[in-house]
Amino acid sequence: MENTGTVLRELRGAQKTAKGVSLYSRYVNRPAGRVFAAVAYRIGLTPNQVTLTSAAFTFAAIASVALVRPSFGLAVAVYAGLAVGFALDSADGQLARLTDRGGPDGEWLDHVVDCAKLILVHTAVLISFRRFSGLPGEGWLLLPLGFLFTAVLTFCAGLLREQLGKAAVRPAGGTGGAAPVSRLRAVALLPADYGVFCLVFLLLGDRTAFRIGYAVLAVVHALFLVAFLAKWFRELRALRTAD
Repeated sequence: MENTGTVLRELRGAQKTAKGVSLYSRYVNRPAGRVFAAVAYRIGLTPNQVTLTSAAFTFAAIASVALVRPSFGLAVAVYAGLAVGFALDSADGQLARLTDRGGPDGEWLDHVVDCAKLILVHTAVLISFRRFSGLPGEGWLLLPLGFLFTAVLTFCAGLLREQLGKAAVRPAGGTGGAAPVSRLRAVALLPADYGVFCLVFLLLGDRTAFRIGYAVLAVVHALFLVAFLAKWFRELRALRTAD
């Protein structure tokens, strides 16, 4: 079996395009995922097993938010679980490309886990608010529900945009040349990156700071949703016009 250094070099050549990816995913999450993918390859894990390992870290961290009284120790543990789970979420795809063992089942499992974590993480925040936070008003309970709506709609609409776009260009035989990667866009996408969202849980030990940080991200994600929906609609309409 190849050594870890050789595997890492091969993984660097099996990366997805950096287009539409934030700086966090490009320079933090994907490199961390590459290391996890190399380790998984060395110990003989399949991509689906890596996906399930990612789910285990993520769901354990989310359950802790709902069940354990907030503290700074919990904040670090939750962030670590979410960040490792996110890196493993990158590793499964990298491992699949390296070993050529990807398939519809793996893609389906990956999307199911992604959707589940988006639903559960905001549900866990709602439970934590209700049980532990001593909210200044009951209206705060609407915040996780709104964030949940935004996150799930963004996920579903983006997935549909991707699939409908592929279906539209398939008869023409491809998508054409790759567009250049914009560093400005990569910076602008940082607030919408799941890895950046995970950082807010480092504030979990301070109830007020966490509520404010979470609320700010909720507003930012809502604004991104509006922008994404308009952009995706225009792109799909352009594909129809091109036909």
